[in-house]
Amino acid sequence: MIELAPGPYRKLIRRLWRGTLIGLGMLILYILAVSFNFLWLFGGMPNLKTLENPQSEIASALYSEDGVLLGKYYTENRTLVEITQVSPNVIMALLSTEDARFTKHSGIDPRSIFRAALGFIPFTGSKGGGSTLTQQTAKNLFETRGEKYRGLLGHIPLVRTVIEKTKEWILSVQLERNYTKQEIMMMYLNTVSFGNNTYGIKTAAKTYFNKEPWSLNVQEAALLVGMLQNPSLWNPRTHEDRALQRRNVVLSQMKKYGFLNEEQYISYKEKPIQLDFNIENQNTGMAPYFRSVLKQELQQWIDSYNEANDTELDLYTSGLQIITTIDSRMQTYAEAAVMENMRDQQTKFYEHWRGRNPWVEKDAKTGKFREIPGFIESVAKRTGRYRQLKEQYPDDDAAIWKEMRQPVKMKVFTYAGKKHEKDTTLSSLDSIRYYKRMLNTGFMAMDPRDGHVKAWVGGINFKYMKFDHVRQGRRQPGSTFKPFVYLSALDNNYMTPCDHLVDQPTTFAPYELGNGPKSWTPKNSNGKYSYRSLSLREAIGQSINTVSAQLIKKATPETVVNYAKRLGISSELLANPTLCLGTSDVSVYEMVAAYCTFANGGYRVKPMLIWKILDKDGNELAKFNPEAKQEISADRAYDMLYLMRGAVEEPGGTAARLRSQYKLSEGGNEIAAKTGTTSNYSDAWFMGMTQHLVAGLWVGGDDRSIHFRNIELGQGGRLAMPAWGLFMQRVYKDPTLRKYKPEPFRKPDKYKIDCGGYYIDSSQRYVPPKVLNSEDEDILQ
Repeated sequence: MIELAPGPYRKLIRRLWRGTLIGLGMLILYILAVSFNFLWLFGGMPNLKTLENPQSEIASALYSEDGVLLGKYYTENRTLVEITQVSPNVIMALLSTEDARFTKHSGIDPRSIFRAALGFIPFTGSKGGGSTLTQQTAKNLFETRGEKYRGLLGHIPLVRTVIEKTKEWILSVQLERNYTKQEIMMMYLNTVSFGNNTYGIKTAAKTYFNKEPWSLNVQEAALLVGMLQNPSLWNPRTHEDRALQRRNVVLSQMKKYGFLNEEQYISYKEKPIQLDFNIENQNTGMAPYFRSVLKQELQQWIDSYNEANDTELDLYTSGLQIITTIDSRMQTYAEAAVMENMRDQQTKFYEHWRGRNPWVEKDAKTGKFREIPGFIESVAKRTGRYRQLKEQYPDDDAAIWKEMRQPVKMKVFTYAGKKHEKDTTLSSLDSIRYYKRMLNTGFMAMDPRDGHVKAWVGGINFKYMKFDHVRQGRRQPGSTFKPFVYLSALDNNYMTPCDHLVDQPTTFAPYELGNGPKSWTPKNSNGKYSYRSLSLREAIGQSINTVSAQLIKKATPETVVNYAKRLGISSELLANPTLCLGTSDVSVYEMVAAYCTFANGGYRVKPMLIWKILDKDGNELAKFNPEAKQEISADRAYDMLYLMRGAVEEPGGTAARLRSQYKLSEGGNEIAAKTGTTSNYSDAWFMGMTQHLVAGLWVGGDDRSIHFRNIELGQGGRLAMPAWGLFMQRVYKDPTLRKYKPEPFRKPDKYKIDCGGYYIDSSQRYVPPKVLNSEDEDILQ
């Protein structure tokens, strides 16, 4: 038995023991009070369930059907990875710099705390923080320093810091009990910020070096780890010298702890910083217009899923893996083809309007185009900048227009250069003038068998022009609407593919036009009538307006509207004879979907944008299947394909260059096509069908008053068709896209049409025996 020392030392020792025990007791009580938020003084703590399933904001990723990342939806750009997907160089740099004793402590490192405490004592020379990697992970994962976990005492500055540190210690110990060291390290690497809205090592490697995290070399790993202390201060894009200095400090730490030898350290230290920086945002990546349009559809699905399953999925934070129907190869080819065509057409457009403004209207008396006065100012009044200035100067128009004419530095889109942008100085009005001189476009390709949308290009540049011309935009389709007119006549037995009609004037009385003031006699695009007898195939191939007028007179506009709706046109259509020339606005999305019915044996299939949706762990949440309904017979669908092949195969066909210039009919390939041009050349369209792929596009000015002045430049066959031809050339040259290889259309079983002793069937070519003229009252009335 040890006796206490006699005299005054006995009292001192007793006091020390008592003080120690009281201090330990108070510490335990304090920790318990913090853990259980005694009297709501300290704020809450994450519960056990939260600790077992720590949540961080994970970006939802959008993939093509063939597995290529298209882009992300996020508030914090983060993608989780496993430790096996991270380069050992990153691990070594992290341990050397942030927590060399990580494998030796249990979440709290007394030695580090003591070293940090000495740092507050002058002249000790002690450096380093007291937080372990586990503590930093707890802070990142559970936001211990945010309002969510702040109690009544949390509003006292110094007290708040002590409480927050205490919570991090408690959480660190709990994390160490629930997870392995490797799991904790990856929680840290997956949650930490690297600046530029870049979170986690995977996103950082992609953003700064265009690499996967397992490919990072020593100096790259050291640079990224060095940024963790202060991403803004050590940002290599804005502070390269500082970042280089910080990187070398990390390399020095790696040498200190034996991860590098002296020779390696000197070698890596001398290497310059080499970035391949490409920040991810909504403007970058593949198919940006598609991703923008899809966002609303995804949000609707998430709302419905959450309601049905009592979940809280979030498009921006739940890490969903969304597999779309887009094919990355076709998307790449579509974007390249559209860019090549639009660059060429824009050059022609600038030359066509050299020295003049292209916003024009046709003079009713002279028939000539003249500039619209005040056009730019009128457009300016619809801009956000004007509305902002109107609020600032509600009664001072002079001040508003002065601001609108004030030049400022800006970036604008251009076809020149790799990045398609340039620095310039323009006023708001000049900027409007600049962009209003540009043509735009919308392109979509779809597999008619299952409705999978394979490519989507909604415009020429999403960063500077975000309006989508595939689904959002609606314009007059011109002659690309004629197939619905022909179908209405064929399917109601007013005509057969064997029949002929004469190219001659057809007049509609005012009552047929809705009691208008005048009658209407449509003209052909050249303003003439040939009075030739034309087969329906020749007529649609050459886009003869008078034949389309005769057909709608017989079938009635109401019937044409009905067929167009059945095939997939959802826009409002005016049941008027002028519909035979495509005068009601529709979208590219609707037209491609409707044309797919012809290529799909008469089955209308709904366009599919999403194939599967998985959660962040790869579990399937939803899988979508095609929705198809037979609207016309397979024989009738093939009739239409046969007729529309006339545009490519018949003499004078409006798409004959697909065969002669683009060589797309080689190998027995068959193409059914239709060009479209509106009366003022404001809208140029092209629709093309092959056995397994239907694609279509529109080209024109964002305002209908902006267009070419003649049909030679403004017609669909010149303005739009080249993009389709370039796209299909690339598709056919890709050996990995064999399912879309050139081939003839497949005839329905026992397909045969009696043409008065002559037949269209699987072995015989059509020979027209029958001619209709103006005396055939039953056809032409």
